[in-house]
Amino acid sequence: MAGPVASARRAVAQLAAGAPVLPVLIVSVIVLADLAGGAGMIWLPMLTAGPALAATTNGPRGVLCVGLLAAVLGATLGSRDGVPDRELAAVLSALMAVTLASALTGVLRRRRERVLAAVRSVAETAQHVLLKPVPASVGPFQVAVRYSAAAAEARIGGDLYALIPTPYGVRLIVGDVRGKGLPAVGTAALVLGVFREAAYDEPDLLAVVDRIERSLARNLGGDDFVTAVVAGYPRPGQLEVVNCGHAPPLLVRASGSVAAVEPTQPAPPLGLRALAPHTPGLQVLPFTDGDQLLLYTDGVTEARDHDRAFYPLDEGLARHVSDDPARTLGALHEELLAHVGGRLHDDAALLLIRKPAPSERAPLAGTRSDTVAPRTTSCAPVCKPLEGTAS
Repeated sequence: MAGPVASARRAVAQLAAGAPVLPVLIVSVIVLADLAGGAGMIWLPMLTAGPALAATTNGPRGVLCVGLLAAVLGATLGSRDGVPDRELAAVLSALMAVTLASALTGVLRRRRERVLAAVRSVAETAQHVLLKPVPASVGPFQVAVRYSAAAAEARIGGDLYALIPTPYGVRLIVGDVRGKGLPAVGTAALVLGVFREAAYDEPDLLAVVDRIERSLARNLGGDDFVTAVVAGYPRPGQLEVVNCGHAPPLLVRASGSVAAVEPTQPAPPLGLRALAPHTPGLQVLPFTDGDQLLLYTDGVTEARDHDRAFYPLDEGLARHVSDDPARTLGALHEELLAHVGGRLHDDAALLLIRKPAPSERAPLAGTRSDTVAPRTTSCAPVCKPLEGTAS
């Protein structure tokens, strides 16, 4: 008996070096159960669990090591327990068949992982092209962005945002394409491309919106649309906002009060103006030192907890607002994930800008001054105060 046991120990030592830990533990538990019970034909077939489990996390080498380890131990235990040769041979044959099949599964899994890694790399590159990183300061503003895609393996989805300095002041957009995940990426790319070009070319913010509308009308199907808020800062102290069927931005005054910027002239989402020919209105809001504006998508406000209650973004913003937009959005994002239990089920974007006092802001090379020749377009601002916020 000492001979087979010693041989098994040597084989175990050689194979364990290349075997993964968890499957080896499973095999060890089965061996200990057999040693304690002494009924080999009850426990020996269970050794196939080792290589099968190894295939879920390891390549073919790890699977083969576990399978060979299980075979050596199985043969040793079978001889020890007096299992008939024919029955032991059947068990070991089944074990080796499972090992080979598991090794093949490991090869295929590794191949799929490489393909998935390549897809993720492409998605990350596409994200940097479509949703370009926004610096912490743009023109006169402090800026922060948080974005999460609903598709489990995607870094990009149907929500979009951009913020750029232009000859007509800083301009920004936050939008939500109908649908989510990769099918919505093409429409998001179209909107962002037109916005970035028109924002530089068009002196009037409404003209920027019209350019996007015309492009979508030419390229979208009849059931597709994009809700969006487009904003601009054309002159010191004034912020322009155009809302096309999107959730109203939240305006935070330096005093800490929070108000929803409700549109004075409701307009349909982009791409649907032919069906509902309402021209969007241009709102002009006072926007001075210490003021902040939060733009977001419905993936934030429609996020539900286990009781199906929506996330109260206005209350969360009032709780976490600070003079650092990145810190504010970080706290909001953590609270949002806690509200939904750790995973969002829709694309979600948050973009927060803050107008710091001149003493807070260091000048940035290459950015424009926030002084631009006055324009004649104006409109009375409408901000709906939210209950429970400071006045």
